[in-house]
Amino acid sequence: MRILRVPPPPRMARFHIPPPALPSPRLRGRGWRSWRGPRTWAGVDRRPPPVRRGRSSPATAAAAITSAGAQPGTATEPPRYGADPGPYPRSSPCAMDWQPDEQGLQQVLQLLKDSQSPNTATQRIVQDKLKQLNQFPDFNNYLIFVLTRLKSEDEPTRSLSGLILKNNVKAHYQSFPPPVADFIKQECLNNIGDASSLIRATIGILITTIASKGELQMWPELLPQLCNLLNSEDYNTCEGAFGALQKICEDSSELLDSDALNRPLNIMIPKFLQFFKHCSPKIRSHAIACVNQFIMDRAQALMDNIDTFIEHLFALAVDDDPEVRKNVCRALVMLLEVRIDRLIPHMHSIIQYMLQRTQDHDENVALEACEFWLTLAEQPICKEVLASHLVQLIPILVKGMKYSEIDIILLKGDVEEDEAVPDSEQDIKPRFHKSRTVTLPHEAERPDGSEDAEDDDDDDALSDWNLRKCSAAALDVLANVFREELLPHLLPLLKDLLFHPEWVVKESGILVLGAIAEGCMQGMVPYLPELIPHLIQCLSDKKALVRSIACWTLSRYAHWVVSQPPDMHLKPLMTELLKRILDGNKRVQEAACSAFATLEEEACTELVPYLSYILDTLVFAFGKYQHKNLLILYDAIGTLADSVGHHLNQPEYIQKLMPPLIQKWNELKDEDKDLFPLLECLSSVATALQSGFLPYCEPVYQRCVTLVQKTLAQAMMYTQHPEQYEAPDKDFMIVALDLLSGLAEGLGGHVEQLVARSNIMTLLFQCMQDSMPEVRQSSFALLGDLTKACFIHVKPCIAEFMPILGTNLNPEFISVCNNATWAIGEICMQMGAEMQPYVQMVLNNLVEIINRPNTPKTLLENTGRLTSPSAIPAITIGRLGYVCPQEVAPMLQQFIRPWCTSLRNIRDNEEKDSAFRGICMMIGVNPGGVVQDFIFFCDAVASWVSPKDDLRDMFYKILHGFKDQVGEENWQQFSEQFPPLLKERLAAFYGV
Repeated sequence: MRILRVPPPPRMARFHIPPPALPSPRLRGRGWRSWRGPRTWAGVDRRPPPVRRGRSSPATAAAAITSAGAQPGTATEPPRYGADPGPYPRSSPCAMDWQPDEQGLQQVLQLLKDSQSPNTATQRIVQDKLKQLNQFPDFNNYLIFVLTRLKSEDEPTRSLSGLILKNNVKAHYQSFPPPVADFIKQECLNNIGDASSLIRATIGILITTIASKGELQMWPELLPQLCNLLNSEDYNTCEGAFGALQKICEDSSELLDSDALNRPLNIMIPKFLQFFKHCSPKIRSHAIACVNQFIMDRAQALMDNIDTFIEHLFALAVDDDPEVRKNVCRALVMLLEVRIDRLIPHMHSIIQYMLQRTQDHDENVALEACEFWLTLAEQPICKEVLASHLVQLIPILVKGMKYSEIDIILLKGDVEEDEAVPDSEQDIKPRFHKSRTVTLPHEAERPDGSEDAEDDDDDDALSDWNLRKCSAAALDVLANVFREELLPHLLPLLKDLLFHPEWVVKESGILVLGAIAEGCMQGMVPYLPELIPHLIQCLSDKKALVRSIACWTLSRYAHWVVSQPPDMHLKPLMTELLKRILDGNKRVQEAACSAFATLEEEACTELVPYLSYILDTLVFAFGKYQHKNLLILYDAIGTLADSVGHHLNQPEYIQKLMPPLIQKWNELKDEDKDLFPLLECLSSVATALQSGFLPYCEPVYQRCVTLVQKTLAQAMMYTQHPEQYEAPDKDFMIVALDLLSGLAEGLGGHVEQLVARSNIMTLLFQCMQDSMPEVRQSSFALLGDLTKACFIHVKPCIAEFMPILGTNLNPEFISVCNNATWAIGEICMQMGAEMQPYVQMVLNNLVEIINRPNTPKTLLENTGRLTSPSAIPAITIGRLGYVCPQEVAPMLQQFIRPWCTSLRNIRDNEEKDSAFRGICMMIGVNPGGVVQDFIFFCDAVASWVSPKDDLRDMFYKILHGFKDQVGEENWQQFSEQFPPLLKERLAAFYGV
């Protein structure tokens, strides 16, 4: 049984166009784009430290500021939020009369100005002072006062004051005394029409932040007042109110369409539609943006006005303002997804419009329009409505895939060698480890169109979704829709692009070739013998961006390369990619490393003759790579180990590979998140090296146990005292559990002594009950591996473990469920008849799972293949029946059909063997349970290529027993239902 990480996480750039050409090629539609996150503003977001009971202290912010220079001991601790707010008791009716202390106000202003300083030491002082001031509720009065009343101050200072207040509202608004909250709300509404657009926007942000804290219900006058302000003849007031409403619509769309607020959308949507014809483009844009927020949720108020909405959109299609055009395009893209029925009558005109807008001189408009093709490709009508427009669309998309001048500047495209430049922290995205999932090692067929869940948007300077990426994504998904029909429109363009003298044009051609690889592969095959050598030659291009895109595109054709004789393309490609792994440009290093990992997955043992050369290159890269690419290098090494397996277990290879890995292992502290990719890499290496890993196993094993133990201890402290301790990062525990699984799988029985000298079984008991599904997932994978490797240490815990396994047979958490199911099956094989007390604890859940329609599919390791949804539960049910047939056989009729269909596609292996022995034994106990579905059993038996002799005999006896029981004539009638191939196989192998 193989274990895998789903998805193999360190693949930071794998399957991406070498950053930032475009994101993951295999994900389609929305998978290509980064979802637009919520609006964020820079600002201070610091929660005040816990306040200890103590002596009395100044109760206002002004007092705190003016006391800052007092002698030590004279200033004392302030009260908690919600305690006596000083001069403004809760019952005070005069919050609106609040006036600041002049000296305190000046010091607040100075603090705001200091906070804009680039000096780190000054920033630290400001942060400390803000923490101190946040102890005083009326500090927030000062902040709103600066924002709304001090019009003589510069706008950045006023806006910053509002943003700090916004963060305070987010952190502890519920503890604001009512007079403070009321003062802030009234000031916001009174000043929403400020002359400054920056201040209006800041007030709008503040209003929606207050509203999102549950205040929409508690602030009943907010929406009516804002809607009334839309009628103001003063532009600033109308625009400010609309800006605030747009933010509220973005942040609280579901609530606005709920009974909790008496469905204000019924009034708001018609109101917004009136402003589509406003004379101000900014107001028109706000109005469309507000309505757009309710398309995807199909808000009833919008659905009731859908025809008016679409009519108004068409009227604005040729608006002069780019922001309006952008919002029109965005609306049409969303309507295409949720109300295509209303667009179909106008589809030809809409497509023509989107063709124009995809070429809009404003790139933001072009980007929104380009999204249309991604969404249309997901619709069943795509081929029918778009086929006649491909001749126009394809050149537009290809043109959009060229780097713009600003792209090249941002990417430092003129910098060819930067390998000696250390990475900055922002170069490295946070990594999140994905827990291991048990899957089956073999599966008969590889379905078309399998996608890798690991694909993510590339993490680079241009990680934002842009027109280049969107155009490439659109071409990819359309290639998957139209397949070879796309090529007549594309090949004439490709020829000119790929051999163009300008590098930026040639680069876009290589990107086009990579984008169509999946969808048009069959049609491209005749051209690949000529194109692949050209692409390999491009790996030596003088421009780094050409070299990096060539790496990515070649990885997209790796499957075809490997299918050819090795000397023809595989060897030249491998040689050149290894050179690029040692390139002087960091972007090329990254692209080459990721491409090589893809090649490793496709080539597998074809790489064994070249292992020494490959390892020399990868190990040399250890001393060459900066931080970010080092993490990708770990992945390339781990993938190599997964691909060549035990062939890596040679003294020469071990001596090359292990010293640098162990050196990195020793350099990293337990708290360093770089441990994640290194532990994942070591997990694969340990599994591949098997006994070859023995000299290194003890310190690695012990450190993993320590990581698990420390994380569990931190979690317990956090649970008991959340105000004193931070929640631990459980990824450390997950990745340690996964490496322990790799050790158990690789070392087998050799791991027994390590387990005996540790408390891993006690820790495992705790991990199996963790609230985080990924922790349980890895725990059950480890339990299964330890069951196989050293059951002597697992057996004493079975009575405690089995109820936990039973409660995790919940397909809502499919990976947890799969791993728990697999572990139960492994325990069965070790327990034998002693499993009997636990059968009923798990059997009903397993039968329910195997009968569930649409059970989520599970990815198979390294191949992108999909196994039958119920294969793991089927194997475990079979194993239960093998060791306890009397207990399981009575339920045979309830699962025999899905059991047979889920295992018919699994290739011959030990797990399938034990499962079929179990089903045969259950049929022996309860032959009536299989009668109604006997044809499915026949089909499953025929799926065996070469069963062991005694298993073949079991099949023979059951088939002939059934035939003898029904008689020759009835058997002939029954077998007439068989497909020809099934009839042939049963006759040839079993004589029936």
